[in-house]
Amino acid sequence: MRRLPPLTAIEAFVQVARLGSIKAAAEELALSSPALSRRVQALERFIGKPLFERRHQALRLNGDGERLLAGIAPALDAMSDTVEAMTSGVELLRLRLGVLPLFATQRLLPRMGELKRLHPELHLDVDTAGHGTTRLGDGLDVAIVLAREIDPTLYARRLDRNRVYAIGHKSLREGATPVTDPEQMRGLTALLHRDMPDTFTQWRRAAGFPDLEPLAVDHFDSGSLMLEAAAQGLGVAFMLESHFEAANDDRLVQLFDVVTESDYSYWFACRPRALQTRPVRIFHDWIVETVAAD
Repeated sequence: MRRLPPLTAIEAFVQVARLGSIKAAAEELALSSPALSRRVQALERFIGKPLFERRHQALRLNGDGERLLAGIAPALDAMSDTVEAMTSGVELLRLRLGVLPLFATQRLLPRMGELKRLHPELHLDVDTAGHGTTRLGDGLDVAIVLAREIDPTLYARRLDRNRVYAIGHKSLREGATPVTDPEQMRGLTALLHRDMPDTFTQWRRAAGFPDLEPLAVDHFDSGSLMLEAAAQGLGVAFMLESHFEAANDDRLVQLFDVVTESDYSYWFACRPRALQTRPVRIFHDWIVETVAAD
């Protein structure tokens, strides 16, 4: 059998590849940055080619690095889980889940106690970095994403259907000049989520003003911050009905009498072969029976 590189070098490479930083990976592995760099360099010497594009203090995988990561990262994760299971003395199942923070806060964490009671052996590593489906099979087993549709090469299950709501501070509706006419958006700021850039376009079309332009558009990559901005009176958030209802914030109200079906839905997504693994299958069946059923 061909000689393999040291496991410590492989572990260092995978951590740097996933975190994009020698410093961050060194902290994760409790090493000094020079020691970690030496391990990565040792692997590159063993392979016989560079694996990263080095840009100042940041590292980015090159083509050879991406191929190596895709081949060895799942095996390293499986080894880690096996060792953890054997040393803990109980069967351990681990799922690496990518999920948007707002979905996790509003719809996942409130039900996690039920999942833990049903399957105490299942443990979740939760990643809210928002990589969508791009890291499935490379660091993530499952992703819950907000999208119009999913790459047909992946397995996908729609978790909901929603409507677009205009959400603002209650003073907008209760003040001396209440905001009730969609054309009043010309004097207001629209708050949009980067994962749902077309929600305002959908809403204004349903309102009968397809060319309506707000005073300004502010973009967010956090649904929680977007709701808080609306609650602070900083603008009108164009989000989903489920976001408004789950927020249960008495500072917020639905504005206007305009409701339209959203093109965006939450989806469960994974690589088809991942469904053959027990952790993914358990989580899939549970979330379909609970979250999607709601």
